[in-house]
Amino acid sequence: MEFKDVANVSKILLEYLPNTLKLFFFTLLFSIPLGAVVTWLKKCKFKPVSWITNLYILIMRGTPLMLQIVAVYYAIPMLAAGIKKDGGDSWFDRFITGIDTRSDNYMFIALVVAFALNYAAYFAEIFRGGIESIPKGQYEAAQMLGMTKPQTFFRIILPQVVKRVIPATSNEVIVLVKDTSLATIIAYAEIMLKAKQMMNTYSSIIPLFIAGLFYFVLNAIVTLAFVLIEKHYAYYK
Repeated sequence: MEFKDVANVSKILLEYLPNTLKLFFFTLLFSIPLGAVVTWLKKCKFKPVSWITNLYILIMRGTPLMLQIVAVYYAIPMLAAGIKKDGGDSWFDRFITGIDTRSDNYMFIALVVAFALNYAAYFAEIFRGGIESIPKGQYEAAQMLGMTKPQTFFRIILPQVVKRVIPATSNEVIVLVKDTSLATIIAYAEIMLKAKQMMNTYSSIIPLFIAGLFYFVLNAIVTLAFVLIEKHYAYYK
C-alpha cells in the first residue's frame, strides 16, 4: 500500500469511529447502573432472588459475548416468525411483528442490550467485592454515631468502595473498547468491519494494523482518564 492508500483507509475508519464510540458509551451508560442493581440483588436475603441473580451472572460470564450478541440479535426475528406462524393477534404480538429487524437502529439496540447484560455481570462482581472489602467495624461505628443506613452507605462506605473498584473497573472498560470489535459478527458498521472490507479491497493487512492503532489510542485515553480518577481519590489513603 502507498501512503495515499494508508491515508484513505485512515480517513474511512475515522468516519466510522463514532459508531464504535457510540456503542462503547451506551454500554457503559447502561451496564454500570445495571451492575449496581445486580450487586444489590445478589446480596438480597431472599434466597430465590439471589439464586436467580447468581445464575444470571454465571451465564453471562460463562458464555462468549459473541454468542450472546448473536442470541439477542436473532431473538426478536425468531419470536416474530413464531408469532406469524401461530397467528397471534395480541398487542404484544403486533408489537413484536412490527419491529423492523433490518434497520440499523435495531442492530445497534441489540448490540447495546447484549453488551450491557454481559458487562453488568462483571461490574456487579467488582462492586460486590468492593463493598465486602469494607470492614464491618465501620458499619458498627457509624451506627454508634447515630447515622442511618443510607447515611452510612453514601457518606462512609461508597467513597471507599469507589476508590477500591477503580483499578478493576478500568480493566473492564479497557476490555470493552476492544470488545466493540465483536459487533462485526452482525455486520454493524464500525471500524473493525470497515478495516476487514478495506483489507479485501487492497489485498493487504495494513488496514487491520491501522484499526489496531485506533483501538490503542482509545485505550490510551481511557487509561489516562482512570489515572486521573485514581489521583482524585488518592486522599482516601
